[in-house]
Amino acid sequence: MDTVKSQAEMSEAERAFWARYANALVFRGIVGRSGEWHLRRAQRFVYGLEGKKLREVEAGFVDDYVAELGRDPKLEDWQVAQVVSALRVLFVDVVSAEWARGYDWQGRMDACRELGAEHPTVAREAPVADAAGSVDGKRRAAALSEEAVGAIGRLRELTRVRNMSIRTEQTYGEWAMRYARHNGGAIPADPGRVKAYLEYLALERRVSPSTQTQALNALVFLYREVLRAPLGDLGGYKRPSTRRKLPVVLTRAEVQALLGEMSGRFGLMAKLLWGTGMRLMECVRLRVKDVDFGNGYIVVHGGKGGKHRRVPLPQIYAAELKAHLAQVRLQYQTDRAAGYGEVYVPDSLRRKYPSVAHEWGWHYVFPAARISTDPRSGRRMRHHINENGLQKAVKAAASRAGIVKQVNCHCLRHSFATHLLEANYDIRTVQELLGHADVSTTMVYTHVMNRPGVAARSPADLFGEASG
Repeated sequence: MDTVKSQAEMSEAERAFWARYANALVFRGIVGRSGEWHLRRAQRFVYGLEGKKLREVEAGFVDDYVAELGRDPKLEDWQVAQVVSALRVLFVDVVSAEWARGYDWQGRMDACRELGAEHPTVAREAPVADAAGSVDGKRRAAALSEEAVGAIGRLRELTRVRNMSIRTEQTYGEWAMRYARHNGGAIPADPGRVKAYLEYLALERRVSPSTQTQALNALVFLYREVLRAPLGDLGGYKRPSTRRKLPVVLTRAEVQALLGEMSGRFGLMAKLLWGTGMRLMECVRLRVKDVDFGNGYIVVHGGKGGKHRRVPLPQIYAAELKAHLAQVRLQYQTDRAAGYGEVYVPDSLRRKYPSVAHEWGWHYVFPAARISTDPRSGRRMRHHINENGLQKAVKAAASRAGIVKQVNCHCLRHSFATHLLEANYDIRTVQELLGHADVSTTMVYTHVMNRPGVAARSPADLFGEASG
């Protein structure tokens, strides 16, 4: 039943209330069709309260309402996000509810985004049916010759057989496709054409040295492993020299200022990135079973290079994480009661343990705000939150905190390592916590510490300002 009233059905007080709401939309720049739909969604919420007063609504009620919409297969992710946006205007600008000022509205909206078919979490289970691997890829591959499509498909198969990362598979396939398009839709049998393509990237496209190296690695793999025609020395071509950049590290005061500007689930995720040293995707893919409150650590599965490791669970954030998991469990139980409650697990594990995808321990610590259709299996399940929301939240918080450094999620990991070294932890311990294969990778943090190396001080500090 549609719970939206017409103007004729409204009382004078109702018309005045919705006029205020419309003005608030205009003030936020939400106009046109978007404004009409915001108004309609807010009215559906208000008139669906069934006797509950608007000022009695709390954050938990909004959470449950959005979660219920997230289980509706008829709604797209952008539509659920639009509902959250409409409720933000309602409770922040019109009702001025005290709880609404601190509610994580943006995080709720960002959490509604689905994982695309090529997202690394689910793409690994895709059958390599063609060279493209996606609908968009099929369109772009249409201009390629049949031989080129077959070669790129074999490239993707080989990367998967050798258990290379899904991102490597995608990147190598994309570079092979670009190379074929550059050569009229075919992959030249002459390896010498690779040198000309790399020079084109450097001189005409002006790509960075790291991008040139990435393209070269992909084409070396293509010719050596797929076409069985090793490239050799490429006529004297030399790999571009890359300059190793020092990592961006925040001071402890800057970290606290950054985290102070964040709240909700994204705030908790940022705290864990700094407090554990996890990478972005390691945090996003965290499962409930991986958090061990009793022993005080988090198990990171399938990190870079497929390695597993343990990282410390920050006790200062343990209570907040427990409260978050309690809310997530309520959502999980409601999902199960509604006939859902399934999460993504690798097909190999599902075949061995058919019920594992419904177990609480395998549920994501940071699940998406809505149930979506898995792009591979077609089943309705709840994936993890899209990492783009956290990336945007960290960047926005850094701006609000007045931090002028290039802040992103990974700099919190850099800060974790540097702050441990400043606290006189052994570099081998830091290496193990970060999951680095070589200690030389960890050594870079000694160059960005407050007191690097042998704690050398500036002569200006030692002897004072030089006299004239």
